[in-house]
Order: sequence, then C-alpha cells, then structure tokens
Amino acid sequence: MTDQTEIEPRRAALRARQAELSKLIADRTVGTEDRRTAVPNLMLFRREAVTGPCRCRLEPSIVLVTQGAKQLLIGESALVYDNERFLLASLDLPGSSQVLEASPEVPCLGLALKLDLRVIAELIAQMRLPRKGRADGASAAIGTLTSDLLEPIGRLLALLREPEAIAFLAPAIEREIHYRLLQSDLAPRLLQIVSVGSPSQRIARAIDWLKANYGRRLRVDELADHVQMSPSSLHQHFRQLTAMSPLQYQKWLRLNEARRLMLNESCDAASAAYRVGYDSPSQFSREYGRLFGLPPKRDVDNMRKNALGEGPRPADGPAGWDDAAGSAALRTTGAGSIHLG
Repeated sequence: MTDQTEIEPRRAALRARQAELSKLIADRTVGTEDRRTAVPNLMLFRREAVTGPCRCRLEPSIVLVTQGAKQLLIGESALVYDNERFLLASLDLPGSSQVLEASPEVPCLGLALKLDLRVIAELIAQMRLPRKGRADGASAAIGTLTSDLLEPIGRLLALLREPEAIAFLAPAIEREIHYRLLQSDLAPRLLQIVSVGSPSQRIARAIDWLKANYGRRLRVDELADHVQMSPSSLHQHFRQLTAMSPLQYQKWLRLNEARRLMLNESCDAASAAYRVGYDSPSQFSREYGRLFGLPPKRDVDNMRKNALGEGPRPADGPAGWDDAAGSAALRTTGAGSIHLG
C-alpha cells in the first residue's frame, strides 16, 4: 500500500500544476466561453456561472477541469468531473453538459482534447497492456487524473506560448498523452473501442456509416449486415453505448446538419429539410422543435442574435466542443464533424 506520507506530496504537486494550468487557461479565455487554439485538437473553456443541462455533441476526446466542476448527462447516466477526475468520450454521440461549480471570481476552467483512435490502435499494437478489468460498455466514463497524464497536457498548453514550435512538437506530445491514457484506469475502455470485432468497435463503424449516409433512408438490417451484427444485437449495443436507437441517431444527425445549413449557408427550413433527407418540411419542423425547443426560423434567428450579443444565451447550444453558444453559434460544423461537450 502507498503510505499517506507519499500521497500528500503527490496531491500537492498535482494541485500546484493545476493552478499553473488554470492561470494559463484563464489568461487565454478572458471575455469568452470557448477558445480554439493554435493546436488543432485543443480547445479551452471558461464558465463563470452554474448552469442547467445544455445540449452538446461528443466525439472521441478527453475533457479536463482544472478549476470548478462539470457533469455530462447521457441517457440516465450522470458523469461528474473536476480537478481530480477527467472525462473520456470514446464515441460520437449527443449528451448534455452542466456546470456544477463556477462563479465570476472562481470560474470553471478546463480544456478538451480530441483523441485519434488510430494512434490508440497503433500504440496498443506496440505495447503489452496490463489487464485492469473490463470496461462496462458505456460510451463515456470518468478516469482518475494523475501527474503522469497532467504533465504532458501541461507541456501541450505551454506550446501556446511558442506558436512556431506547435507544428513540430505538438504531435509527439499528443501521442504521449494517448500513451498515458493507455496507462490509466480507463485503458480497458480504449482497448474495447479499437479492438476489431468487439461490439463497441462494430457500433463505432455503424456510427461512421450513419455520419456518412445520414441523408439516405435507413434500413436497419442493411446497417446490421454492414457491421456484421444481427439487427437485435445492433439495437441492443447501439442503445447501450449511445442511449439512442440507430434511427434516432440518424434523425439527430439530420437535424444538426440542417441547423448548420440554416446558420452557415442561409438555407431556409424547407431547403435544409430536403438536403438532409426529409420528404416533409412539416415533419422536419415538428422534429426540429422537439429537439431544439423552437421552430427552425426562430431558433436560427435567436442564435444569430446571440452570436452578436443581442439576445439571451439559448438553453441548448449548437455544435461545439462544449455547450458552446454565442459567438460559437456561427462556428457550427457539419454532421460529419461532431465535437465535444
């Protein structure tokens, strides 16, 4: 067993490192909630108030809070993360993000880093992983933050002070972060998601197919054949991992892509509906209102006003690495690019 006299110095060192990172993040997020960085896969966030659940879009990523606390809601699961625990998302899916601890004086600060599952698979092939137990099959989980993981993340953040070095040093540091994740208590989950033939890996392939073909009429038996599962097994594992059926997931993709088309390409609601695969604009408007809380035109008008600082923050933000709203509304990306919350 580790002696308490060893634990306390480690904890103190971890807190000191987090304080440094919080200072760096705070300096770079003044006056904004979400800040993209010169490191392509890295985003910083700042929240100055506790919030209710806000819709967000997830992709394979880790999210760290260096100050404050947040939680992610997926289906019936609530995943709390703070300065002792980090969030890992291993699939592309919707969720709701909520700020639990934040104030203007002590804001909730943190970062999101996209993961490359190809790098994970490559590292797994090169190393022998200790068996640390089986993953429970969920698509997101909470891991214990350690100095070994935080140290390379700190070096990646420090590169923001040397933008000319990012292209040369960031890839190696990100690879090291992937390695440290495979040494963490969430290694079994990463192993499961990239293991060829595992249910999680087959569902990841099904999600990739849906993202590429969201405009086509969905036939679940054909999708099941594509990923070499029975229809019943596909439904069971898809719902276990995403809290949705394949049809619900496709509908979610369509509606988010339609929202992007109306925001960024000035499409009207009917044109956006047809472009994403709807046959009926009235059905599109009904389903859009159920997901986003407002009819299409009112929702898009509100987001545009909010982006210009002329309206209230909406209850559910558009696509972003977090529950981004405001200026992030006009940075929405397409259904093929799903970001973290």
